[in-house]
Amino acid sequence: MFESLSDRLSGILDSLTRRGALSDADVTAALREVRRALIEADVSLDVVRSFTDKVKNRAVGHEVVKSVTPGQMVVKIVHDQLVEMLGAEGEPIDLNAPAPVAIMMVGLQGSGKTTTSGKIALRLTKRDKRKVLMASLDTRRPAAQEQLKVLGEQTGIDTLPIIAGQSPTQIAKRAESAARLGGYDVVILDTAGRTHIDEPLMVEMAEIKAIANPHEILLVADSLTGQDAVNLAKSFDERVGITGLVLTRMDGDGRGGAALSMRAVTGKPVKLIGTGEKADALEEFHPARIADRILGMGDIVSLVEKASEAIDAEQAAKMAKKFKKGEFDLDDLSEQLQQMEKLGGMSGMLGMLPGIGKMKKQLEAANLDDSVIKRQRAIISSMTKKERRAPKLLNASRKKRIAAGSGTEVQDVNKLLKMHRQMADMMKAMGKKKGGMMGALGGMMGGGQPQMDPAEMERLARQMGQGGGMPSLPPGGMPGMPGGGLPGLGGAKFPGLPGMGKKK
Repeated sequence: MFESLSDRLSGILDSLTRRGALSDADVTAALREVRRALIEADVSLDVVRSFTDKVKNRAVGHEVVKSVTPGQMVVKIVHDQLVEMLGAEGEPIDLNAPAPVAIMMVGLQGSGKTTTSGKIALRLTKRDKRKVLMASLDTRRPAAQEQLKVLGEQTGIDTLPIIAGQSPTQIAKRAESAARLGGYDVVILDTAGRTHIDEPLMVEMAEIKAIANPHEILLVADSLTGQDAVNLAKSFDERVGITGLVLTRMDGDGRGGAALSMRAVTGKPVKLIGTGEKADALEEFHPARIADRILGMGDIVSLVEKASEAIDAEQAAKMAKKFKKGEFDLDDLSEQLQQMEKLGGMSGMLGMLPGIGKMKKQLEAANLDDSVIKRQRAIISSMTKKERRAPKLLNASRKKRIAAGSGTEVQDVNKLLKMHRQMADMMKAMGKKKGGMMGALGGMMGGGQPQMDPAEMERLARQMGQGGGMPSLPPGGMPGMPGGGLPGLGGAKFPGLPGMGKKK
């Protein structure tokens, strides 16, 4: 979402960091460009003025003049102000109240309230181990109640039985009673929306609030709607009193101004962001991490959290034991490729690494096609169990059968087998080394720009473009990966991660 803003700000701030000393005129000229970039990104004008004034007051003071690297000090000031504008600390959903805790979802029609209700329910059930009941109070939109019921069936979360003819306030009373009698920890009330804010909608929301007495009132806003979303938040807050915001479609290509403005304008925290269509595509909003992404500094913490959620610790420990013995068959390779898919594929993972934002054009030229992972898994799936455990059995006729079964060419099968051989060799070498697989990458939390020259990028592009499997990074690995490995990887895990290269 913040791609164009990130490009603009990175370019402006890079020009400052290249200078040895900064004058007031340099800072003023750079801030003029920052102001223009924020306005183009659809950030509220009042917020932009406040932001640039605060940055300028700090940037032209002694803080920068005395600094050894004035340009980098300005970058830090801009980063700190971005974090302040987004709301210093991330605030999760507050469940600190007597059960059942009522969460009321409000917003306009089409903003994604029902889908978000299902996502929050799944998150609270899986992560927080809470017993959740969902209830649809939307009697206006056709099949709205059925939609929530289907979402509940898909995710295994209870929904309030539908009784035709009941009003939203009657449903709210019944939901609260059912949640209390059923021993539920949380009850989520999915209210009706309108195509625009009107008096009947606000009256209905106020009545539901009076009956349900919700602990949290979350406004669901579509982040692609720009400044309208800010006005919407102000209206709902004035009439109903919201406790937090949920921004949907943060994976879209909007300019991101609403996300940057809403906290500053309403004073209410953005609690969650929707990052996709899937039921688990919901993340907590961390201002510092979003600021890091906008300024091209990566988001290694979110990558680590994603890994710890996506990867089964028990399975990781088993795999680690195998790798230490130097065992690595095609089933193991398939497992690694599947885990990479869960983490968002090559492009998703690389996008969160520090410094990668500065290499975006080179990465685009490298054409990192995540469909390669699916093709490689299809090839492995077309093999028999025996073949997966003993790849040496694969003669010419077997390879032809596998290629036909997976819809690929024999050369694709050969490339996969070559990659597996290289990785298996490396497993044997790495199993003997202290620190495991991730330690060998030499990665650390230092950030900075990956040392990858254009020739290396061309090699990477050729390898991926020809379906040659996971590309390998330079000998130093990818800066930004924690030295101890990702949580749940068991040290020696994650050979499917690019950067493994050939055995030295």
